[in-house]
Amino acid sequence: MAAQALSISQTPSLRFSPGQVVMTCGVDDLVQQGRLNPTPYLRRHLGGDWGDLDDSDRRQNDAALKSGEDRLFSSYEVTPGLKIWIITEWDRSVTTLLLPSEY
Repeated sequence: MAAQALSISQTPSLRFSPGQVVMTCGVDDLVQQGRLNPTPYLRRHLGGDWGDLDDSDRRQNDAALKSGEDRLFSSYEVTPGLKIWIITEWDRSVTTLLLPSEY
């Protein structure tokens, strides 16, 4: 999986550090085509808005955020038929934006 770096400025509303932010080729292609602006979804993820997850997954993320011992996962429906996933590694070293088909 090739990944393209993405930068985001730090804002006070962030609940955790994303580490290095990267996106996969599929996400980068959509950005280049003008079909996706990933920044609002990344900001939501970093602010603790986990998107389109069920209550169990939301609780798991909230617990991982407190403990710092598990990854953080968000899913957002951009348009019907287009979802973006955002995963921050357990050690908060890397946050990856990807399409579900690239997992």
